[in-house]
Amino acid sequence: QGRMWAYPVGFTVLPHVGGFLGWFINQKEISVWYEKLKKPAWCPPRKMFPVAWTVLYTGMGYASYLVWNDLGGCSSKAIVPLGLYGAQLALNWAWPPLFFGAHNLKMALIDILCLDGLAIGTVCSWYRINKIAALLMAPYLGWLAMATCLTIRIWKDNPEKKPGKSE
Repeated sequence: QGRMWAYPVGFTVLPHVGGFLGWFINQKEISVWYEKLKKPAWCPPRKMFPVAWTVLYTGMGYASYLVWNDLGGCSSKAIVPLGLYGAQLALNWAWPPLFFGAHNLKMALIDILCLDGLAIGTVCSWYRINKIAALLMAPYLGWLAMATCLTIRIWKDNPEKKPGKSE
């Protein structure tokens, strides 16, 4: 009973782990390679991303706790809703290494499009379980929509250079 706080804290912190690792591993590429990319005028300033992701990861983490708690922990009822959440979180964490680390804009685009579908599926499955949890994911879906559009624009505006071809 005395450690009941550990579950909401653990679930809330979990998404931040992959987000922090992605930033830490790719921070040099973010400041060097990313700055040179052609980006649309509506691209948020670089300083906004860590603030936004801190808020979004906190909301989604706590929302996952609410769903886990309402389903009685790791029960058979939790497999699909928390499985969708885990899958979309894995794709979320995979995006920075694909985009910033590998400079693979096409794979980052494929990743985020799959992520969008899984995130929407997560919210739809959570809505029947806990409406507050689903609502906590709404800002994340909005940010993903912007991030997807931004990824598409960056991919289109920064074509991959063919090996051996000079410009």
